[in-house]
Amino acid sequence: MAFFSDLMATLFERRPASPPGPSKRPISELCEALLSSQGEISGVRLARDILSHYRAMSLDERVSFFQHLAQDLDLDPVAVAEAAAKYGTTRSPEDLYRLCREAEPRRQELLRRLNQAPGATEELVRMRLDLLRLVPDTPRLRVIDADFQHLFASWFNRGFLVLRHIDWRTPANILEKIIEYEAVHAINDWHDLQRRLRPSDRRCFAFFHPAMPEEPLIFVEVALCKGVPGSVQALLAEERETESAFDTAVFYSISNCQEGLRGISFGNSLIKQVVEELKRDLPQVSRFVTLSPVPGLARWLKELAPQRPEAEALLRAEEPAAIKALADDLRKLTAEYLLKAKRSDGLPVDPVARFHLGNGALLHEIHALADISPNGLRQSRTAMVNYLYDLEKVEQNNESFVTERKVAASKQAHALLMQGQTTGRKQ
Repeated sequence: MAFFSDLMATLFERRPASPPGPSKRPISELCEALLSSQGEISGVRLARDILSHYRAMSLDERVSFFQHLAQDLDLDPVAVAEAAAKYGTTRSPEDLYRLCREAEPRRQELLRRLNQAPGATEELVRMRLDLLRLVPDTPRLRVIDADFQHLFASWFNRGFLVLRHIDWRTPANILEKIIEYEAVHAINDWHDLQRRLRPSDRRCFAFFHPAMPEEPLIFVEVALCKGVPGSVQALLAEERETESAFDTAVFYSISNCQEGLRGISFGNSLIKQVVEELKRDLPQVSRFVTLSPVPGLARWLKELAPQRPEAEALLRAEEPAAIKALADDLRKLTAEYLLKAKRSDGLPVDPVARFHLGNGALLHEIHALADISPNGLRQSRTAMVNYLYDLEKVEQNNESFVTERKVAASKQAHALLMQGQTTGRKQ
């Protein structure tokens, strides 16, 4: 329990007892009763009953429930327009309050009131995951997700999150979830996890929310190294020597844990706070970099292959040995992909690049044969990237990226781009 003691120090524990079974009242009737409820005790009882109904629903029943939220608890456009016109004339606080009330769908208030029940936050996160899975086949339900996102952005505000150091003394149920949620470099078993947590040159940090104290939201694995690494195989090698004269912190895996919180950003805050923790505890660490995957590279190469023989050759290479002979082409094409391949909004196509560049990092180094696992070969033909977090330039880089869509990159990365474009023109 020591792990959770300071997490809950200033907040009431809201762990639910065994949930009661649902009442016989229709859930639509319960929702109306909760929306009209004035008492806190009756509100909690109704919220528990609604969530109990939801847990017992079949898939079709959940679709009907969401359709009820989307249609029957939507806002009234006529009332919104009237309230807006009235406020436009009077500019009175009373009319502004009415406009705000009319412009908020009733389902949003329902979700807010459901969160009164013990354990409800975690259940609502799971409810949103159910919704996200239904949206592709029922696009009309997407309107509900706007309400979830609005509420979750407030409930999971950085001010509520608690950073915890994960180590081998962390409770086993948390460690099991670290194994389960690792999304970048799979943790195969407890022995593999031990190698990532116990050595003195390894760190792991996670964000938790007081309403979900046993569920990590996002975690980052950190390796302490001498210099900047260019291979995840070397970084995670079982026979490696534990580094003691380290000067670099490497963020080599960042995993979001709650799919129901998709679109709610924690990574920016996580990296910044971990950097502060490491600077305080390890003053000898002066460099902060990632060793990041390039998940969209192979897909982009496939689009490029008809015009670029070197891209086609990389796609045909089935083994790391074949990639080795094409390493220079791989690095040049990766630079072109990260610096030139853009979405319609002008941001990089690659999601990992958007994340780190949006946090103010700089595209530092590009490596071939950096991830020779089957997944690394499939998604990026073994390429990986170092993004550098230069603390003196993070804000400037972030500002340029957001306002000008400018990608901060090292001289080496720009040189690779120029070489690749020259090669491409010669083909």
